[in-house]
Amino acid sequence: MLPAAHRSVRNAFTGETFIFTHVDESADDFQCDIFLERGGMLIGTGRQHLHPDADENFTIKYGKLRVMVDSVWHTLDPGESLLVPRGVPHLYRNGHDDETLFTARFSPARQFLRFFLNMSLTTANHPEWYDEKGAPPLALRSLALHAYAGHGYGHGIPVWVQKTLFAVLTPVALLSGYKLVVPLRRRRRNT
Repeated sequence: MLPAAHRSVRNAFTGETFIFTHVDESADDFQCDIFLERGGMLIGTGRQHLHPDADENFTIKYGKLRVMVDSVWHTLDPGESLLVPRGVPHLYRNGHDDETLFTARFSPARQFLRFFLNMSLTTANHPEWYDEKGAPPLALRSLALHAYAGHGYGHGIPVWVQKTLFAVLTPVALLSGYKLVVPLRRRRRNT
């Protein structure tokens, strides 16, 4: 079951709160607001990632956001937007010494709603699964990234290598007691 619209889930490790403003799986695009605390995302993965099948657009509501796109930093102020085309490596950080709120929009929507619900709710519901820096074990990360294949990959490692690794480690994750908090949406069969 999906949460009600405007549900907020905070990741205490990264200083990032996802605000699920649009909980509509029939929408063409997925968007949510992301609140970054002072210093938010400074301890994130630290590496660029990419979405091979979706464009991501950042729009700043308040504060400043630093976005690295293909190894080049951009600083965005309130009202500014930046489109990261599908397949282009990127990462983001809070861009100043205060709070920042921005909207992230993915087109097409795919299952980004469920993908980000899993990432945020797992952190909130099972903090014991994460290390002191907030990083998940590779098996847990593999479980989510294998289930939501095509949603995100790390930059610098061939995608086929990541897909293979995620597939191999998914049974290890399940045997270790890890699970998805929100299951994949299954396609309905035509009858």
